[in-house]
This record gives sequence, structure tokens and C-alpha cells, in this order.
Amino acid sequence: MKHLIQFIALLILLSITGCSSILSSATSRFSNNLSNAFTNNDDLETVESGTAAYLLLIDSLIEGDPKNENLLLAGSKLYGAYSTVFVTETERAKRLSKKARDYSDRALCVHDAKLCNLLEQPFADFSAIIRTLKVDEVSLLYTSGAAWASWIQANSSDWNAVANMAKVQATMERVVELDETYSHGQGHVYLAVFATLLPPALGGKPEVGREHFERAIQISAGKDLIAKVEFARRYARMTYDRPLHDRLLQEVLDADPVAPGLTLSNMLAKRQARELLASADKYF
Repeated sequence: MKHLIQFIALLILLSITGCSSILSSATSRFSNNLSNAFTNNDDLETVESGTAAYLLLIDSLIEGDPKNENLLLAGSKLYGAYSTVFVTETERAKRLSKKARDYSDRALCVHDAKLCNLLEQPFADFSAIIRTLKVDEVSLLYTSGAAWASWIQANSSDWNAVANMAKVQATMERVVELDETYSHGQGHVYLAVFATLLPPALGGKPEVGREHFERAIQISAGKDLIAKVEFARRYARMTYDRPLHDRLLQEVLDADPVAPGLTLSNMLAKRQARELLASADKYF
């Protein structure tokens, strides 16, 4: 807390003396450190109880530097993660996921005017635009796709929102094409989930999903436990493969959750693995 107070005092001092370039650099580093502190924490309850204050803090930093792309992306990541992991009340999830989407949309527009209102573009135009993005823009593209996915999930009863799912899939396909290892291969997890949302009779592609799940696990060297949980939930249950289901979930429970950038999601994965195993007898 002492260091946080000192940092805020530094921000005030810098704003008074007009050192805007230093301020921008300092706030960007702070936003990145804040995101890292969030994802590397191993206690879900601590993060849940403490995150609200940091959301307000990053809001204030963005208000002071509204065209800082790094701050906007950090705000999008934090709001998206918080709304997806911790918020169960529908209307609140809609509000917070909308904030995550708004921040990523603003980051896109700051980055390049052609990316303004990208999600609102017709699919053909959307696809053409994201095809122009390069490997050094993967972080921007992935964060936006994740924010859109969170927003669609929170608004799953709204067909206008759900209609954008194909654009999110196209976004993650471009991410994987540019750098499949980005964010521990989580672009593959998104594509696996898309492939297994529907049963084969309705157009689902479970074997394509399996390939993506296995590739994601390979890229993270098995450290991204959410990939295994979703593999069990989406593929093993769809295909009624009980041995695979139980093996994947037991591997999650036996694994060390601590891994850079993955610790928080791994703790969540362990919680979900226990729940899925407890309900397995009723499902299979």
C-alpha cells in the first residue's frame, strides 16, 4: 500500500510539472504490472475482493490519458477477466463486459483510424481489415477478440450480440495465423470452443476442436490448466469419453497452478475441475 500511495503521489507531481511523456510511460508500466499482479495471484478470493478498487484506479488513469493504447488494453483485460470470472449477476456482467469492449474498441481506434468501430463493420469488410494486421499487432487483436467474446457471453440472450460470434472466431483465427503461441496458445482454446459449441448433427466439429485443444496444451507445455478443463467440458462430454474426461480433470487437480501469467486462471481451473468431476456420474 505504501508503494501504491507513493506511485499516485508521483502521478500527481508529474501532472503538475507537465512531464506528460514520463507520465504516459509510468502509467503504462503500472497498468502492465497491475495486469500481471492480477493474473499471477493464487488466491481467487483476494483478487475478487481487491479488484474493484483497481478497476476504479485504472479508470482514473485512462481518464487522465484517454489515448494511451496500453492503458486502454490493460483496462479491457481487467474488466473482461473480472466480469467473466467473478460476476454472476446478469445485468452487472453486461455492464462490466461492455466496459471491457469499449476500452478495447478505443484502443483499436487509437492504434489506427481504420480500426475504429471495427466490430460494427459488415463481415466481409471486417475480415479484410483484420487480414491487414501484422504480427506486432497480435496483442491488440487478441485482447479485442477476448473482450468481444466476454461481451457476447454476457449478452447471450441478445441475437444481435451473438451474431458477432463469427467475427470473434475470425479474429482468433487471425491471431493463431500470426502467432499461435501468443498468450500460451489461448487463441487455439477459443477456436476449440467455437468448434465444439454445437453437436455434429448441428454443424459442430468436435474433432477440429480436439486438435485445437491438444495444440494449446502442447504450446503451454500443459501449464494452462483451463485448456484441459475446457477440453474435458467441451469435447470429452460431447463425445461421452469418460476416461479422457476424468484423466484431464485429474491432471488439473494434480498440477502445480503457479505459472507466469496463468496462476489465477489455473486456480479457477482447479475449482471447475472439482465441480466437473463431482457431476461426472450424473452426466455419463
